Amino acid sequence: MKLTFLGTSAGKPTKERNVTALALQMEQEPQWYLFDCGEGTQHQLLRTRPSVGKLAAIFITHMHGDHIFGLPGLLASKRMDRAFRPLRIYGPKGIAAFINCFTETDADYLGYDLQIIEYSEGDQFIFERFRVTVLGLVHSIESHAFLIKENDTANRLDEAKLRSEGLEPSPLYGALKRGLTVTYEGRLYEPQTYMLEPFRGRSLLIAGDNAEPSVLGAALEGLDLLVHECTYTQAIYDSLVEKQLHTTARDLGRAAGAAGVGALIATHISPRFGRGGAHSLTEIEQEIRSAYDGPLFIAEDFDVFRLGRNRRIERE
Repeated sequence: MKLTFLGTSAGKPTKERNVTALALQMEQEPQWYLFDCGEGTQHQLLRTRPSVGKLAAIFITHMHGDHIFGLPGLLASKRMDRAFRPLRIYGPKGIAAFINCFTETDADYLGYDLQIIEYSEGDQFIFERFRVTVLGLVHSIESHAFLIKENDTANRLDEAKLRSEGLEPSPLYGALKRGLTVTYEGRLYEPQTYMLEPFRGRSLLIAGDNAEPSVLGAALEGLDLLVHECTYTQAIYDSLVEKQLHTTARDLGRAAGAAGVGALIATHISPRFGRGGAHSLTEIEQEIRSAYDGPLFIAEDFDVFRLGRNRRIERE
């Protein structure tokens, strides 16, 4: 799995960070999937490898502007680029009305089929190589996370063993995968002798705005990668006169640590942190580290990460 961060700021863009958007692509697949679409996402795409023409689906976590205001421009650019691949948009109640406010969604106008699906908490969507489950979060409006579970890979042949015993790749491999005994040059090949153990699919959770990461509960258990907002440190949150329902680094670290999350990427960073702010990103990292000792990254715009089949996360 490859993740490209197109925007990592909380609430508003800064000179270093645009607002929320994240691209996900599976290995050996040309299409890709977008999670949230903050204002300016189409500009961010011009500086990255994913193209509008190969976009297969958009998932919207909630209806705040920094997560949806990029949709008008992106959908218009897709039409103007004559990128006619069908597109699905999955969003909470209200997403269809929002999109209908700025564009005609008929295929005769757009030049492509646009399907808008308004989901509810608990809904599950099945794709060729993975499934997506919608989870509820705690925010000032209805907000959601998407739990992505890759399909397990079964019917894997031990091709090295077959070659060593004289059976080179051929249609006979397909017969073995279907559980059939095959004969080649007078020798019997029993399928159970040459099947590898099933490969357990990877798991990834992409969360929208959320004040209580612990609300994800069992979804975090055994999770390979968590991508979650981390707007404040606890000290800054405590100093706010008007509290906002966002996650602190302390609470994120505690939730990830208690569940044994395999790796953690923090995003949706307040403009207070970084080169243009009064605080260092190190403050966020140190606070998370007080409770979480797994692989940890603070995402920057245009960061690219790979979650390998060995479940290791690497920044390119």
